[in-house]
Amino acid sequence: MLRTCRMLCSQAGPSPGGWQPLSFDGGAFHLKGTGELTRALFVLRLCAWPPLVTHGLALQAWSRRLLGSRLSGALLRASIYGQFVAGETAEEVRGCVLQLQTLGLRPLLAVPIEEEPDSAVKMGEAWYEGNLSAMLRCVDLSRGLLETPDPMGNALMQLKMTALMSTRLCKELTSWVRRPGESLELSPERLAEAMDSGQDLQVSCLNTEQTRHLQASLSRLQRVVQHARAQRVRLLVDAEYTSLNPALSLLVAALATRWNSSREGGPWVWNTYQAYLKDTYERLRRDAEVADRAGLAFGVKLVRGAYLDKEREMAWLQGTEDPTQPDYEATTQSYSRCLELMLTQVSHRGPMCHLMVASHNEDSVRQATKRMWELGIPPDGPVCFGQLLGMCDHVSLALGQAGYAVYKSIPYGSLEEVIPYLIRRAQENRSVLRGARREQKLLSQELRRRLLGRGLRVSPH
Repeated sequence: MLRTCRMLCSQAGPSPGGWQPLSFDGGAFHLKGTGELTRALFVLRLCAWPPLVTHGLALQAWSRRLLGSRLSGALLRASIYGQFVAGETAEEVRGCVLQLQTLGLRPLLAVPIEEEPDSAVKMGEAWYEGNLSAMLRCVDLSRGLLETPDPMGNALMQLKMTALMSTRLCKELTSWVRRPGESLELSPERLAEAMDSGQDLQVSCLNTEQTRHLQASLSRLQRVVQHARAQRVRLLVDAEYTSLNPALSLLVAALATRWNSSREGGPWVWNTYQAYLKDTYERLRRDAEVADRAGLAFGVKLVRGAYLDKEREMAWLQGTEDPTQPDYEATTQSYSRCLELMLTQVSHRGPMCHLMVASHNEDSVRQATKRMWELGIPPDGPVCFGQLLGMCDHVSLALGQAGYAVYKSIPYGSLEEVIPYLIRRAQENRSVLRGARREQKLLSQELRRRLLGRGLRVSPH
């Protein structure tokens, strides 16, 4: 099987038939019902209204006081929650995923729990242990959602490390890693050995309490990955702020040392790379080379990045250099370079290198599909695409119908858990919401066509 995949990913030239670019003109909307399209248009327009994003939590509280919990909840379920969330129960999630699968799309489940940076409320091992239980249940749910048992392990799930360990500890580790010559004490190999053995880990930069928390955090991460490996679910670790990312990348490297070896069957732990940071291309190139030399599988989720305004604000307050690209065009160029680097890696290393092109940008998606064709990478191979549930469906549906592997990032849970999570994501992704104007236009055109042209189209579901 390994030899077959390598042959598929390293053909001498493009597949026969000529390059046929995908069309993202909304034609694939015919697969969705009129009610779904109407809700999508309403919610996307609503989310593009800046006051709603800025004051979302306050507006939610005001709505509950004015309308009551039941009516306020019903309105949210019929609008924002219904658009972006799979549901609360396992049955509701399965129903949402089943509908996606009929459209040629796959689930990428996300547990909407995380620690706010420097939060004093969500502290204590009990909170992190509770999050661990939620992550383990998500692994089971992700595996159970597959239509048929998949020996290739194509079930994917998002993992937020700061749900399992303190951001304060991550900042301490980041400061230590950044010191010249001091990082050997926290090498990925040493952390991996501590995870495997369960023995106490002594780190000079941490006090007794921090060392105890690090040990417990390593145990939680090991248990999640061990369970995910047994269930054949690949974990995509989320990137966060630059004050945390070096520590998170260190932990990913430690997990990769143990779980991404060639004998394990491909990468089970992936890292996320944010193209809007100036150093991303060099870090990605270096990490790819390190994995190749070590004979480790390498999994990457490539994103533009969601914390632009916050990163610039923190750099200004601290008097440090802005770590982000100067403008949108520079970010686009960075994403393009990283994409080219990773596609070349996939074409050379075959199933030992996996990539998720996580983008709502049509040009980036077109670049990826064209280069996949030129490099001989099969549509349903080591490269997949990712978009958010409820957004960018004109791209997701077109990709899915063309045979590409497309995943929709799917949060699930109760209103109380998910709405604050969604509002926070909206505040971080203002540019994505503003950039959904084209999708709104395509939705309007399709609805107008149905109403004035050929009449209403009944949903096939």
